[in-house]
Amino acid sequence: MSDHPRFTLNRSLVILVPQQPFFEWIMAVDTDPVATLTLEHVREDQSVFLVPDDVATSPEALLWVEQRWRAFFEFMLGEWFDESLWPETLTLQQFRDWFTVQHHSMVFDMAPDVPVEHEDWDDEDDGEAGLRHLH
Repeated sequence: MSDHPRFTLNRSLVILVPQQPFFEWIMAVDTDPVATLTLEHVREDQSVFLVPDDVATSPEALLWVEQRWRAFFEFMLGEWFDESLWPETLTLQQFRDWFTVQHHSMVFDMAPDVPVEHEDWDDEDDGEAGLRHLH
């Protein structure tokens, strides 16, 4: 295989980039905050979301994410803390203040010989029952 991108996935990609209010919330609710934690550290290893490939532009991606804002917001909060520490009320405006939506329309598969796997995190079975191989 060439080291040059050749295969694309039929998905677009969005990243929710944390903003200062999200970082301030982390620091406010953490009972033992890491003194050296910065917004840049929070942004280092972000979750990436594959979305339908018909979400082809940044405005479409923003609309698509904002139609599902609560699920995305809860996911991002849950990456850091238990629900008991979440803000009492969540709003779309708060989501907009806490995250910027970054969109990428082309997703290249640099390992086309390795099957893509889905892991269902809601699957309560032990083992690899939650993995599905895609061809």
